[in-house]
Amino acid sequence: MHRSSSAGFDIREAVESLRGAFSPRSGGRSSEGGSPGDIRAAILSALATEPMNGHQVMQAIAAASGGAWMPAASSVYPTLQQLTDEGLLRTQHDGERIVYALTDEGRAAAAEAAAAESAEHAHDDARNGDRDHWRVPRWDEHTAAVPKAGAKLAQAAAQVAQSGTREQKERAAALLDETRRQLYAILAEG
Repeated sequence: MHRSSSAGFDIREAVESLRGAFSPRSGGRSSEGGSPGDIRAAILSALATEPMNGHQVMQAIAAASGGAWMPAASSVYPTLQQLTDEGLLRTQHDGERIVYALTDEGRAAAAEAAAAESAEHAHDDARNGDRDHWRVPRWDEHTAAVPKAGAKLAQAAAQVAQSGTREQKERAAALLDETRRQLYAILAEG
């Protein structure tokens, strides 16, 4: 059941809009997984550091993306099998788990994927004059900090919208408007 005010405001719609605003703008990676090329490169990159089981691979990809992309098991495990079949990975059993490690060919493929990603970012920066780099987010702990803080802010705003008094809602709206203006002022600095 959707909660709307008398003005027709739908808090769930607002939250979904906010989620969309913080989603990566290029490569739209989600929990459903990116394109097949993305998942291959991400798996190779994750395994470049150390051998891992499938669950650890998914966690490493999520960590590398700052939580922006957690590929689904239905994307990861078939790709792990395909990479193994192609000779890029080798497997060994660790108890009940299968641990995947890069072969020599896999290390070369991981290096190629990393070079291709670097070249893509350099091309995007050159094409955009490095002014629109936000369109190709490089997810790290610094990039993820703003969306995480925004999500927490949205939760607090939703609670005020649902439970606050009229005066509290007015004060919250004024504070949010001022915060928005200050955020744009930060962008205007650079």
